[in-house]
Amino acid sequence: MVVQDMYEGCKTLVRCAAEEFKVEVGLHQGSALSPFLFAVVMDRLTDELQKTYGDVFSVRLGGDKMVFVSGYKMVKEAVVAQADNFVDRPYSAMAVRIYSGTSRGLFQSNGEIWKKQRRFALSTLRTFGMGKNIAEQSICEELQHLQEEIEKEKGGPFSPGTLFNNAASNIICQLVMGKRFDYSDHNFQMILQYISETLRLQGNICGLLYDSFPGVMKYLPGPHNKMFSNYNIIQDFIGQEVNRHRKDLDCNNPRDYIDTFLIEMKKYKEGELGFTDTNLALCSMDLFLAGTETSATTMLWALVYLMKYPEIQEKVQAEIDRVIGQNRQPSMADRPNMPYTDAVIHEVQRMGNIVPLNGGRMSCKDTTLGGYFIPKGTSLMPFLTSVLFDKNEWETPDTFNPGHFLDAGGKFVKREAFLPFSAGKRVCLGEGLAKIELFLFMVGLLQKFSFSVPDGDELTTEGITGTTRVPVPFKVCAKAR
Repeated sequence: MVVQDMYEGCKTLVRCAAEEFKVEVGLHQGSALSPFLFAVVMDRLTDELQKTYGDVFSVRLGGDKMVFVSGYKMVKEAVVAQADNFVDRPYSAMAVRIYSGTSRGLFQSNGEIWKKQRRFALSTLRTFGMGKNIAEQSICEELQHLQEEIEKEKGGPFSPGTLFNNAASNIICQLVMGKRFDYSDHNFQMILQYISETLRLQGNICGLLYDSFPGVMKYLPGPHNKMFSNYNIIQDFIGQEVNRHRKDLDCNNPRDYIDTFLIEMKKYKEGELGFTDTNLALCSMDLFLAGTETSATTMLWALVYLMKYPEIQEKVQAEIDRVIGQNRQPSMADRPNMPYTDAVIHEVQRMGNIVPLNGGRMSCKDTTLGGYFIPKGTSLMPFLTSVLFDKNEWETPDTFNPGHFLDAGGKFVKREAFLPFSAGKRVCLGEGLAKIELFLFMVGLLQKFSFSVPDGDELTTEGITGTTRVPVPFKVCAKAR
């Protein structure tokens, strides 16, 4: 009861902080309890704060300060034009506990270790097919498994989240581990559940409180402990795969990312540039989590909007029938001939807004931004929400409108303010793979099925924000076409 009262009290504190923020912010006002705690609060107040304080403002609730950056132009200035100045990640007590010792994986590492590990990951994943025809083939094979699982539902209501997690995860698993997992594999299903639960807790009040009060929270019972135990289970799962790879490793014939990392380790001294057993598990975990959650969540948002706007779903299906038909598998070569479908996928990503807070940055040198002096070591939070819904960049920012990505003649047009993968040197490592997945999965599903809301169910476009922004759980009926 005491612990529950503490959590309720902290929730009240956050709500009160949100209500009072209007008089507690400014470039040199306010304070910082936790960058991530107030980033979540600020995400709900971005429009009002932008109007009052502009696109660059800071918050302080103690000795630390975080600078918040909003709007396409200023976010681009920070993460692209000044990419070298804001490339590092800020300190996070939660990350320190998750990423043991000096190892920081791919997401939380900085400096030369981050540069080397990111280059190595990109090079290795490309070698094994990311962005190439081999990846397309792998995705199409997984699409067939996904279609078969949906067919088993025989048009009845089902929850698509688990299936989408399986499909998306199997793509990254083949690149990282050289294998896919059957949809009936119980142990793998449990790992996917741990991933979803962990990311929800990490961005929830319990995870945010841990980052704010680590000295107290690490001794208290509560949901935050479940988050850390889940991470340990996921790391153990990856570690078992690493051990299996080590037993039958052929240095002349690497099969995947893990094999290549093990071979690369032999070239470096112990711990040099992050090539250690621990960091292999952590980097693999980062790829595994990111490659599973983001693509699966985007596909869930696609179903939400396609069911909410059935006329758009029908128009996409008409384009699929005209360009591909209902028998041939889709390919990336079809995309230039399917501008409306491409526009719908992009609009799903914009409105879905699955990573609203981006990843925190930290200035690695003294600089200026928006006319303000930013000292070295200052935490910075670019708001992708403010970019994807920037009223100066989008004609109808709060409305699902595929026309945002079409010209007057119906041809697809790129938009500079479309930054769901962020931008600059910390841009999502798997952006290219994700784009292929989303196109092939979405086209392949709409080619075979029409999706609708079960009778009596209500569909909402409201999201639940944790580390990612996910739809409220829903069921769907898939009628074979």
